[in-house]
Amino acid sequence: MDEREKKVFDALSAQCAKREYCTADIRRKALERLEWDAAAAESVVAALAREGYVDDRRYAAAFAREKSALTGWGPVKIRTALLARGIPRDIAVEALGEIDPDRAAAKLEKVLEAKWRTLRDDPQGRLKLIRFALSRGYDYEPLRPLLSRLTSSSPDDTIDSD
Repeated sequence: MDEREKKVFDALSAQCAKREYCTADIRRKALERLEWDAAAAESVVAALAREGYVDDRRYAAAFAREKSALTGWGPVKIRTALLARGIPRDIAVEALGEIDPDRAAAKLEKVLEAKWRTLRDDPQGRLKLIRFALSRGYDYEPLRPLLSRLTSSSPDDTIDSD
């Protein structure tokens, strides 16, 4: 590794020490810093991976946990986002296993309850709620019981009374 590659390695390793990056993100950063010298960028990326700074499996697991817990994304949307970032399909599917199902279900319920409060008086509210849930990356079948429970409640009912 020449001096220029070493400088880029040091800068990128410092970035990777602060947060997770996937290989594709680091490759792009290396290419930009090395003025599109692909061979040098690959050398830096390989060194970062060898030293443990970049790991797509670790990145995918952290991404899946974060998107599920914090933003309420479903498995379909998470898998699609990981694939779009260049994560291999088997690693993306494995990362979905990192999601705590109870926590994900609670987050989904909270997000849908909030959305339903804004749609309750809309004649197409149920349809809009279904579209919203699907856009968040959930399959319809597992959503059906929750959607039925939310949308069948009268406006005076509170969801927390279960």
